[in-house]
Amino acid sequence: MGLRLFSIRCDVTEITPRLAEVEADVQGLVEAHMETMLGVRFLASEYSTGPVHGGRIDSLGLDENGSPVIVEYKRATDAGVIHQGLFYLAWLMDHRSEFQHLVRDRIGAEAAGRVLWSNPRVVCVAGDFTRYDVHAVREHRRSIDLVRYRLYGDDHIALETVASVAGHAGVPRRRRGAGAVAASPRRAAGGAMADLSAAVGEVLLGLGGDVAAVRRKQYTAYRRLRNFVCVPPARQDKLLAYVKVHPGAVDLVPGFTRDVTGLGHHGTGDLEVQLRSERDLERAGELFRLAYAGA
Repeated sequence: MGLRLFSIRCDVTEITPRLAEVEADVQGLVEAHMETMLGVRFLASEYSTGPVHGGRIDSLGLDENGSPVIVEYKRATDAGVIHQGLFYLAWLMDHRSEFQHLVRDRIGAEAAGRVLWSNPRVVCVAGDFTRYDVHAVREHRRSIDLVRYRLYGDDHIALETVASVAGHAGVPRRRRGAGAVAASPRRAAGGAMADLSAAVGEVLLGLGGDVAAVRRKQYTAYRRLRNFVCVPPARQDKLLAYVKVHPGAVDLVPGFTRDVTGLGHHGTGDLEVQLRSERDLERAGELFRLAYAGA
């Protein structure tokens, strides 16, 4: 049985899901709240690709990691939405300077200088997708997210990630048994942290088939539709993970978890988790799962 939503304000009444009357209604709603819904900063709507290319990109944005994002919308099911998004992505990769000028005008020069061209994304928002769509995105070598929407009454929209493919920027999984290699007397502390970092990546990627890993110089972001954990390079004695769980929702443990709201750090997430051993990684597992569920 699929999700059923009921109002319990007066009598118990089922709120039936519905599609938008026209595609533009979905587009307008998502564009007005794009950062909250998709983790993407909105840049432009109906962006013209010029007379030669002859098209308009529904929405352009920049995600939390600096990746360019093309968002295409369909009211219901449309077999062409993925190909349309990839068509516009090819144009975007050939017009990088134009996109960076757009970012500079809308967000600023610093953001324009940090655009991550190794991992551009296409997000398709539609009423539904077929199994052929899901198969198709897994055959491509680009980052593609398929997001199903449903409207409930006049005040609620549900977004469900149907498929998410990481594209080129994925971080390889650790070799099986890599963490079981005994350290030699000459092994540096940094090597132990490298093993711990690999173990953290394996745990985060193992939370679900829709987890993508995006590597930046300052951190590696693990995301579904949006980031849920960011891991900077390991220090000599510990590994830090910034987790998207509200610090007020958990019991903070000195030396293990810390509220870094408003404090500068690389990546996203207001809960800092300090990892020094595999045991700490086990302790962090529930926090990682909470962040994954909320992403």
